[in-house]
Amino acid sequence: MSRMYSVNDSTAENRLFLQRIVAAFVVIILLSTALIVRLIYLQIVGHEHYASMAKENSVKIMPLVPTRGIIYDRNGKILADNTPSYSLDLIPEQISDMDGTLQRLQKLLDIPPDKIDFFEKQRKRQKRFTSIPLLLNLSDDELAKFAVVRPFFPGVDIHTHLVRHYPYGDLSAHVIGYVGRINEAEMKELPVAEYRGSTHIGKLGIESSYEQILHGKTGYAEIETNVQARSLNTLSENNPEPGANLYLTLDIDLQKTAYDALEAYNGAVVAIDIKTGGVLVFASRPGFDPNPFVVGISNDAYKALQTSNDQPLYNRALRGLYPPGSTIKPFVALAGLEYNAINANQKLFCPGYYQLPGASHKYRDWRKGGHGSVSLNSAITQSCDVYFYRLALMLGIDHLHDFLQKFGFGEKSGIDLVGEKSGLLPSREWKQSQKNKLWFPGETVITGIGQGYLQVTPLQLARATATLANRGNVVMPYLVDKIVSPNNAPPPPRPPQTTIALKQDNINSVIDGMVNVVHSARGTAKNIGRSVNFQIAGKTGTAQVFNIKQNAKYNEHAIDFKLRDHALFIAFAPADDPQIAIAVIAENGGHGGSVAAPIAAKVIKQYLQNLKTPAHEN
Repeated sequence: MSRMYSVNDSTAENRLFLQRIVAAFVVIILLSTALIVRLIYLQIVGHEHYASMAKENSVKIMPLVPTRGIIYDRNGKILADNTPSYSLDLIPEQISDMDGTLQRLQKLLDIPPDKIDFFEKQRKRQKRFTSIPLLLNLSDDELAKFAVVRPFFPGVDIHTHLVRHYPYGDLSAHVIGYVGRINEAEMKELPVAEYRGSTHIGKLGIESSYEQILHGKTGYAEIETNVQARSLNTLSENNPEPGANLYLTLDIDLQKTAYDALEAYNGAVVAIDIKTGGVLVFASRPGFDPNPFVVGISNDAYKALQTSNDQPLYNRALRGLYPPGSTIKPFVALAGLEYNAINANQKLFCPGYYQLPGASHKYRDWRKGGHGSVSLNSAITQSCDVYFYRLALMLGIDHLHDFLQKFGFGEKSGIDLVGEKSGLLPSREWKQSQKNKLWFPGETVITGIGQGYLQVTPLQLARATATLANRGNVVMPYLVDKIVSPNNAPPPPRPPQTTIALKQDNINSVIDGMVNVVHSARGTAKNIGRSVNFQIAGKTGTAQVFNIKQNAKYNEHAIDFKLRDHALFIAFAPADDPQIAIAVIAENGGHGGSVAAPIAAKVIKQYLQNLKTPAHEN
């Protein structure tokens, strides 16, 4: 029996062995087949895909940032350009003692702690072999100090960059704006392909409004790299397209005249070429130096700008809201003529105050004894408040609102700048919706002299004045006149011009009154009329900063400077062939005739003189 078991066991073992051999062979065949199939897929079917992945591991696409376009004024003077700037850069892998190096550099160059902190944040985000800037825009003194000790700072070197520069500083800051570092919120909104590698973007003014055009198109380079992502060789390049150059309608010399003429007063001056709508002057005082914003303004410096009582960051020309005061009177007078509420020869009596029927409140005239019997012409010439109190009530707020709206009050002008305010042109509907109250006759009365709820921007005033000078042809203000680029970009589109239907005789009557404001012996701006050999049509204005009690007397010299009335003046010239329209607001200047009008006269005279002897382009 034992021999039989032995034979049977041997047979069973052989069968089991053969089964295992077959199973192993089958497994080998299957694995080999899978391997062959995989190799065929990798070498033939998936060749293109995996070859591309392999290439990506060895070739990196590096963005080539375009050069930003230059901004010029109307005469070719550079308002914003790109200048070489030196930065102090560190390569972490070449510096054995980073903390010690930073301490030595901080002591040598007096580097503020916030710069060190920013560098540390950048160092954590970058590879160790990447060059990281510690200081930007090095001064000649800083360059000299580091040059002497350069051999003792391995891994630290000076690099050259192009940095945005604004040669006119605070003179052009509110219109040109500035560029600054791209923040995280902006990066999410920007097209990734176009801004890859870019560090700055337009923040305000023309720099912001025309960002896409000024920025240009990013190029790319294929860079061969090793496994540590170090650059080995440049395989190919697609050159960037530089940003377009912009030529503005702005005259920077005229801008300087206006800015300097404001002198001790905060305020704004806007001047427009009546024939084209091009903005000649767009001055807001005080301004600020935009250059520190490019390289990174310090926290202390920025806080000082923000907390200043003069608000230098506030663009008064574009966003400043002021009661227009008596500068609104020519438009109210024209409304009275157009709606037949009054005729040019009709006279109204001014005793020095006006009272609504059945009311005891007196709406005072600026002249205590009154102007007596005045016509429309003399009412404009002498700026008679009572005349316009009565005329406003004759018209009613509905007609006043609708007519003033035609001249652009209460609406944005559409100028090619971001952030314009629309002002406030009150109406019954506005008061009901905003204050849930009815409109009262007394509110119509004070609207007639540019007080109450009515608020305008200097830009709106200049535009309305230009439209009046243009005899109802609405002037559309703009700043960028020409775009010069390699691909011949078209000029900015201009909105179609509209016309206000007005009777020319009515316009003549109003303009005659405005001419008398400057050239009549009784005009409120007669002083500037003596210094010109052409006619200026103008209107002075005084806007209250605070309300005066019924029987109180306004004493300019007895109140705080910041509580004094604003001085305003609007004008165009020459009166018989208008070329330039201007609006001036001098905050707390007191009197439009003595403060604001001379500022306008300086700008007008210089511009008209330049028309006779045009400046040569640079």
